[in-house]
Amino acid sequence: MPKPERHVFVCTQIRPQGHPRGCCNDRGGKDVVMQLFNELEQRQLIGTVNVTETSCLGPCPLGPMMVVYPDAVWYSRVKEDDVTEIVEKHLVGGKPVDRLKVPEELWG
Repeated sequence: MPKPERHVFVCTQIRPQGHPRGCCNDRGGKDVVMQLFNELEQRQLIGTVNVTETSCLGPCPLGPMMVVYPDAVWYSRVKEDDVTEIVEKHLVGGKPVDRLKVPEELWG
């Protein structure tokens, strides 16, 4: 098995109904993961890009969250329809999708 070039983490956190922070699963996190696997399989990138479902990544109101390493690019409010663009532009083309990136001021 070759060493992966990138590792993508997608939050699929589940919380009780009515939790004040909400959860990425209720916002479509699982759909994002499934679409990501579909896109990677179509492009024969399974193994080159690893995908891991994860629990809370932090900025819950901005979920579903996705993080791409080693690039350390954080995406927010990722929808199933955004996955093709992320795969094409970032995972294949090497250029992050700016419109989905977590605003830098969040970390300040």
